[in-house]
Amino acid sequence: MIAAMGHAFPVALFWFVYMGALGIFFPYYSLYLYENTGLTGTQVGLVLSMLPLVGIVAQPFWGHIADRTGARSRILVFLTFASAFGYAALAAVSGFLALAITTAILAVFTTATLPMTVSVSLAVLRDAGPHAFGLVRVWGTLGFLLLVVSFPWLLQYLQALRGLTTELGGPSQPGLEFMFIGIAALTFVAAVVGIALPQEGIVGLRASRGDWRVLVRNKAVLRFFLFTLGAYFLLQGPMWLFPVYIRAHGGDMDTIRRMWILMLVVEIPFVVASGAGLKRFGAGGLLALGVLAGGVRWTLCGLTDSFYIIYPAQMLHGVMVAGLILGGSLYLDAVVPEGLRSTGQALLSMIGVGIAGIASNTAAGWLLDHAGANAPYFLGGIGALALGSLVPWILPAPKSPSSSDMR
Repeated sequence: MIAAMGHAFPVALFWFVYMGALGIFFPYYSLYLYENTGLTGTQVGLVLSMLPLVGIVAQPFWGHIADRTGARSRILVFLTFASAFGYAALAAVSGFLALAITTAILAVFTTATLPMTVSVSLAVLRDAGPHAFGLVRVWGTLGFLLLVVSFPWLLQYLQALRGLTTELGGPSQPGLEFMFIGIAALTFVAAVVGIALPQEGIVGLRASRGDWRVLVRNKAVLRFFLFTLGAYFLLQGPMWLFPVYIRAHGGDMDTIRRMWILMLVVEIPFVVASGAGLKRFGAGGLLALGVLAGGVRWTLCGLTDSFYIIYPAQMLHGVMVAGLILGGSLYLDAVVPEGLRSTGQALLSMIGVGIAGIASNTAAGWLLDHAGANAPYFLGGIGALALGSLVPWILPAPKSPSSSDMR
């Protein structure tokens, strides 16, 4: 346990820096596409769908390579370096086709980075106790929060330095393309930090040829993947379009920043307590809480135009993250063999962020154009409430596979 906690520092630092980069990308990329490049809502949805579309192939590919070679940490470093160059390339392109192609190339690497990080983290922290993953993962939330808070101020400084001002009919944040340079720089630093990640022991365990069939035979895994497909379809598209939703209700970039600050401040204690939540409520209970919280959150957003309701609704973001995202990773890690850890996490991301993400982003973009900004939130929220209520009948209690399953 002491040795495992000793390895936790580079893992936590990697989470902090890499998620800091995502703290710029996720809150503002859809806003950049919609306002600064002039894409329609449907085009924004299609560009965003490039990430999960490519991830369908890229994530299981890199997960399989990592499990077969045991080089999980080295592959994570490579993916992070490549992602840094991909983010930088986004600053140099414009137009729907160029943005879609560049986003697709970026997705080859970046979509596999987070599931690989989860895989490496869970392996390194295997003997550090049930609370270790939450305590390390929370540094990613802190890095995300730091950049959500600081980036708008940095952008304002760059706008003043370049003499950029908002013009009638123009984007609310001219020069927003500067964000890609910051994202690329932080991602590059994360890759350098990744060089110090452990490479031996459990994290270097190799799977044998054909071991993936264990996952196909595991009914708990298959039912969990089906549940993930539904949950991410209902919840993910609205999350990507959240900046556009805020702008449609009269908010600005500072409003988006304050929303994210509220979300992340509340998320921190829930992430820290994710291990305790798993022990108290069980994997199914934790997942149900996450989906139901997301359902309440988006239903409230879909029913109102008032920031007096929209603001407090975002406090449910932390429950959704701890329940669905972290709870899902912990549930899956409990039912897959250790040698298939990267493959399992990659498949989870492929199904949730990939297959469900394509459908969710495209549907949300279409609803934005044809039914208004509130429609994706109301429909997604109602669906999530229904799905969350059915968790006890969908998900069996996880049972760890026996070592014979790997033979």
